[in-house]
Amino acid sequence: MINDKRTFFSIRNDEWFVGNDGARGPWSADACHAGPVTGLIVRALEQSLTDKQLVRITTDYARPIPMSGFRIDAKVTRSGRAAATGSATLTDAAGKVCATATSLHLVKADFGKLPTTVVQGPSRKDATPGRFAVENAHHDLPFFRDSIEVAYPPGESNAPGPTTLWMRTPPLLDNETPSPFQSICPLADCGNGTSRNAELTDMTFVNPDLTIVLHRLPESEWLASSAVSFWEPTGIGLSRATLFDEKGPVGSALQTLLIQPID
Repeated sequence: MINDKRTFFSIRNDEWFVGNDGARGPWSADACHAGPVTGLIVRALEQSLTDKQLVRITTDYARPIPMSGFRIDAKVTRSGRAAATGSATLTDAAGKVCATATSLHLVKADFGKLPTTVVQGPSRKDATPGRFAVENAHHDLPFFRDSIEVAYPPGESNAPGPTTLWMRTPPLLDNETPSPFQSICPLADCGNGTSRNAELTDMTFVNPDLTIVLHRLPESEWLASSAVSFWEPTGIGLSRATLFDEKGPVGSALQTLLIQPID
């Protein structure tokens, strides 16, 4: 069921973001899902560098992002003719840093057609609606699962293991259309959950970072992820996802994982 609140966040005084139900993550009732948060960080970085295309963002999450509110400050760290870099800092009401990010922006050209590798993406027309991979949270409040739509290609499901799924998410903010890069962030942060190797009732698999690289900006509302997670006995893991729109692949997402058993 889709939550009635159709945006992830509300904004106050043009700089303070407060989480709506859909922004809540599965780990804590008071903490945001990192995907929509990353979308807001992308928004700030894109607004800082408008003459080039954002192609890569790496976000490090130092502590949980409070549903109660946070602000994001972005700046240009290098500005060249062909490439530029940016950085962003997310702080809570007490001024504590909750997340930092770095970005790469490249100038766009138009060479007509170039030789490339053609990869067939999953078909959405054959996908069937299904339940999100993380069905239960560590709290009883509405969360990310309740704000999204999910569909699975033939042979795929929300069971543990490597998974491909389609997802449609609400906008980040009221009265604002998210950019293509912003739109893919909620999905990009789901690789650790959709391709988990055990259920949330048995293990936690938190990602302290997220890297998204897009070689092409997505063009459709429905977006797909084909993800696999590697878990090691050390408690360290990696989730790797290929991201698609309805035309084909658009990029990749990587998450480092901290894996712990639930006592």
